[in-house]
Amino acid sequence: MTEAPDIIIRNGRLITFDPEQPDAQALAITGGTLSAVGNDAEIAALAGENTRIIDAQGGTVLPGFIDSHVHLFGGSVELSLLSLYGVQGLDEKKAHILPYAEANPDDDLVFCVMADYDILGTGQTLTRHDLDQIIADRPLAVFAPDHHTIWANTAALQAANLLDGGTVDAGSQIVMGADGKASGALLEPGAYGPILEMTRNKGRDMLGLVTGRDPFPAATPAEREMDKDAIEQGLLHCAGQGITGLHLMDGNRYQLELLSELEVEGRLHCRTMVPFHFKGTDDIARIVTEGVPMRDAYQGDKVWCGHMKMFIDGVVESGTALMLEPYPGDMGAGGNTGEEVFTQDHFVAAACEADKHGFQIAVHAIGDAGVRRTIDAFEVARETNGKRDSRHRIEHLEVMHPADIPRLNALDIVASIQPGHAPCGHIFAPGAVGDYLHRHQIEGAYAWQTIRDTGAKMVFSTDWPVMPVNVMDNIKAAIAPLDLGPDWPDQSQTLMDTLASYTRDNAWVEFNEHRKGQLSSGMMADVVILTEDITAVSPADVPRVHAMVTICDGTVTFERSI
Repeated sequence: MTEAPDIIIRNGRLITFDPEQPDAQALAITGGTLSAVGNDAEIAALAGENTRIIDAQGGTVLPGFIDSHVHLFGGSVELSLLSLYGVQGLDEKKAHILPYAEANPDDDLVFCVMADYDILGTGQTLTRHDLDQIIADRPLAVFAPDHHTIWANTAALQAANLLDGGTVDAGSQIVMGADGKASGALLEPGAYGPILEMTRNKGRDMLGLVTGRDPFPAATPAEREMDKDAIEQGLLHCAGQGITGLHLMDGNRYQLELLSELEVEGRLHCRTMVPFHFKGTDDIARIVTEGVPMRDAYQGDKVWCGHMKMFIDGVVESGTALMLEPYPGDMGAGGNTGEEVFTQDHFVAAACEADKHGFQIAVHAIGDAGVRRTIDAFEVARETNGKRDSRHRIEHLEVMHPADIPRLNALDIVASIQPGHAPCGHIFAPGAVGDYLHRHQIEGAYAWQTIRDTGAKMVFSTDWPVMPVNVMDNIKAAIAPLDLGPDWPDQSQTLMDTLASYTRDNAWVEFNEHRKGQLSSGMMADVVILTEDITAVSPADVPRVHAMVTICDGTVTFERSI
C-alpha cells in the first residue's frame, strides 16, 4: 500500500521550474520528499486520515527561497541590536541611541548597526568627536550597513587600544586624524576586530568574517548556548521570509558545530552551507591543512561545507573597492584606487590551490579592478588544473569594465548579485553614487541584465545583515528598480528570471539541482506558499506579498497567522 502523504498543498498557483510540468495546482509531501505534483483532484485522492491539508488560497507556491549570500551568525545577533537605518543627523541619532544605552546598562559597548555613511546628513565623515557628543563616558560604536566600516567614540577606541593607531592587515585601516589620534573610522575587519570583541557575543558572531578561525579561548558552555539561541532566532526570522536554504559567506568550525548541534536538537530551520574562509594573510598551506578537513567533515543534507570564501577588496562607499583608476573627487585623493586585500600573486596561488582540491570558490569583488583580478585568477586556475564543473562565484560585481562582462560566461563564472545593494534598489539612498563612480563607469555598474544577456549564470541574495533578509524587497529591487536618469541603462529583471535566481539557480550553484530548486516528485520538500499570486501583482507592489507557509525538509518552519 502506498504511504499517505503527511502534507498536501492544494488550490495553489504552482511555479515548479520543472520543464516537464511547469504549472500545477497541488503537491504532496511524504517525509522530507515531494511525493506528487498535479492538479487538485489528483493530489486530493492521495490523502490519508492523518494528512494535513493546506489551502494555498490561490497564492503562488514555489520551491523554498535560497538566499545564497548571508552572514547568518552576525545577522542573527543584530536582530537584538539598535538599527539606525533611516536615521539622519546627529540629533536624531542621539534621540535613538540614548534610550537604547540606558536600557542596556550592562553592555561593555553600546553597539548599533545600519549607520549610513552619510548619517550626519552633511556629506561629512562621522568621527569620534561626533559620537562623543552622544555618549562620552561609555564606549559607543556604530556599524555601517555594508559591515566594512565601524565608527567608534573616544572611549571605545581607548578601551580597544586603537586611539593611537596600530598595525592592521593589508586592506584594513585605522583612519588617523590631524591630531595624530584615530579619527574614529575603522575600515575593514583587520581594523575593527578589537571593537567587536567588546560586544555582547564578544565578536564570536563575526569571527568567521574577521579571521575565519574559532574563538580563542574557546567559548564556554553558556556562551555556546547563547550563540545557538541567537542563531535559532535568525533561522526562524529567515523562515518567516519563505527561506529554506542559506549560503553563509563567513565561516569557521565553530559555526559548523553550532549548526550541527541545532540540527540534532531539532532547531535548524533552514539548510545551511558554510564556507572555509581564507584571508590575504593566510599561508597557502592552510587550504590543505585546515580547509580540506573542515569541508570533508561536514557533508550533510542540512549542514555542509562546500566553498572557500575570499575577499579581494572592500566597498565603493568607503573607497576601499579596487578600481582601475582613482576614485572621483576627494575619494580619489592621492590617487586612491582602493585597498588591496591580497597581493595578486598570492590570490592567484590561493585560487589555484583551492580549485586543485575541489573547492568551489566565492570571492567578494566589488570594484572593476577587483572583479578583473578575480576573473584573471579563475582563468589561471582553469589553465593550471584543467577545466571542471567548478561553479566558481564572484560576489557583488558592482562595478565591471564592460570588456570583462563577456568573460563571465566564457569562463563559466557565476555572478552572485544582491539587487537591493544597488543605488536603484530602494534600500539605500542613491544620491552618493556620484561620489565613487565616474560617469563612464556607469555602463558596467550594477549591470544585471547586461550580464544575463551574455548567458552567464546569475544568482540572487541579500548579503543579510547588510540589508534585511526580506526576499520581497529584494525582488522589487530587481524587477522595479529606481530610474536614476538617462546615463543609467535599464537593468530591470523579469519576475520569472528573478524567482529562478532565488530558487532553482541557487540550488544549482550549490550543486543540488537534482535534489531541490524544483517542485517535482522526488525532490526535497522545501516549499514556500505566498499570500498572493505574485504573477498578478504589479512590480512596485511586490513587497505586500509575504510568505504564508514555509516548509523545510517536510517540516513547517513558519506559518503566518491569518
